[in-house]
Amino acid sequence: MSTTDEVLSAAAHLVDAFGRHDEAAYFECFAPEATFIFHSTPGRLTSAAAYRDLWREWEREDGFRVLACSSARQQVQDLGKVAVFSHDVTTVIRSGSGEETLAERETIVFRRDGDRWLAVHEHLSPDPAGAGAPTGG
Repeated sequence: MSTTDEVLSAAAHLVDAFGRHDEAAYFECFAPEATFIFHSTPGRLTSAAAYRDLWREWEREDGFRVLACSSARQQVQDLGKVAVFSHDVTTVIRSGSGEETLAERETIVFRRDGDRWLAVHEHLSPDPAGAGAPTGG
C-alpha cells in the first residue's frame, strides 16, 4: 500500500470515529503530543489530553454530540515519515442549541509511528463557501 493510501485510510478511520462520536477510537488516532488549532477555541490546544478534556467539557456543559461527519476533496502530501492531509469536512452536531451542520476545511498532519500513521497536528477553519459554526473534527 502506498503512503498516500495509508494516510487516506488513517484519515478515514479518524473521520469515521469522530462521526460516530466514538471518543476512545477518535482519540486513539492522535499522538499524545498532538496540537490543535480550532477557529472556535481561543488559543492552541497543546496535547491530545487537553483536547479530550475540552471535548468532555463540551459534552457536560452543552450536550455536545457528533451525529455525522463526511470528508470530501481529500489531498495527501507525502513528505516521507510525515504526511499532510487536507479536506473539506461536513459535520452534523447536536448541542444545547439544537442540531447544526458545519462546513469547514481541515488540515491534519500525520507522522508514521511504526506500522501506522498518527495525527500530530490538526487545524480547522470555516469553509467560506459553507454555513454553520465551528467545532473540532
